Amino acid sequence: MEQNNKFIIPAAIVIAGVIVAIAIFYSVGSSGPATQPTKNTDGSLPEVTSSDFVLGETSAPVTVVEYGDYQCPFCGKFYRETEQVIRDQYVSKGKVRWVYRDFAFLGQESTWASEAARCAADQGKFWQMHDYLYTHQNGENEGAFSKDNLKKFAKALGLDQGSFDSCLDTGKYTSAVQAETVAGGKAGVNGTPANFINGKLNVGALPTSQFVQLIEEALK
Repeated sequence: MEQNNKFIIPAAIVIAGVIVAIAIFYSVGSSGPATQPTKNTDGSLPEVTSSDFVLGETSAPVTVVEYGDYQCPFCGKFYRETEQVIRDQYVSKGKVRWVYRDFAFLGQESTWASEAARCAADQGKFWQMHDYLYTHQNGENEGAFSKDNLKKFAKALGLDQGSFDSCLDTGKYTSAVQAETVAGGKAGVNGTPANFINGKLNVGALPTSQFVQLIEEALK
């Protein structure tokens, strides 16, 4: 019996550790439904610069900085249901400037997808790739955003195949994606989608009506 206890106790410790790790992942690191808006209190949100990917006028009174993961299903939902409305009703009319930043935390294919968008940006088609990725989600780390598929996406968008393939294969933007993800965490991002509206952080796929209300309040 004493010999058996020597094995049972360490096993119990290992199991407890796994349970704690899973709990931390789902409470902090996973994407999820909307939460109540909170203020960014640490002041670490990077300023918008020429290196950012931006839609809209520089003079727009409201700036939305989105941190997203291309594999995140909630990001896909937000893109389809809410972002399109904001683009049509506010960005196109000079009221909102929309900035996209990477928060690639769901696995290797998230990083590759973010790199693919940046490689497309080298050819002036960041937003085309951004939109294509969000409309071609199909599970997480199951091959939807494998390098082979991303190269097919580039072909569908009419990119120069050789240049794109070289960019993706050499990991030209791997460190940039990783750095931006770390910066997002320092700014308070702990799930996706996360949107800073004039500096105020909102995490989750907010309903369109609620997001529009926040935009309208920021415009006052």
